Amino acid sequence: MALSIAIAIVVAVGVGIAVYRHQRAAGVALGVAGVFLTIPSFALFGLLIAPLGLGYPPTVVALVAYALLPILRNTITGLRGIDPAVLESARGMGMSARRRLLRVELPLAWPLILTGIRISTLITLGIAAIAAAINGPGLGELIFSGIGRIGAVNAVNETVTGILGIVVLALLFDVLFFVVRRATTPRGLRA
Repeated sequence: MALSIAIAIVVAVGVGIAVYRHQRAAGVALGVAGVFLTIPSFALFGLLIAPLGLGYPPTVVALVAYALLPILRNTITGLRGIDPAVLESARGMGMSARRRLLRVELPLAWPLILTGIRISTLITLGIAAIAAAINGPGLGELIFSGIGRIGAVNAVNETVTGILGIVVLALLFDVLFFVVRRATTPRGLRA
């Protein structure tokens, strides 16, 4: 999951930076990312078996596809939401477009981008459990194993253990992102 989120961050933030100034390009990018999120997870995993086989590769590709939209949308929204007066001030100080992006725009958009990363992480955490259906890694193995043996002595315990594991991980990631946001957001931007 960490690999999938890292790839999604690089792709979505990169695309967001490339298209946020162009309405039509941003609309196309958001539309494509939105289509990925609407594909049922079992269907996407099934479609990826033929070209990628079973296990890690289709799991990573599917999780990246599902993680793109929240990060991309929040990157575009964050960069577009910057007060034009701030950008004009930076331009007046002689900052180049690249320097404005790195020193002004991205730091101001960071809290919103990080929120998109947080949402994507929580979405993919739940979807990653379904990857067990194609021999993907994760706590989904416990869930599917328990469901497959329903009526057996420990089937419910196994299923509940997998579910609780995912819930605990989601809570831990949520706390982690709160701490990261607090530590990386300048004091004047904290809400």
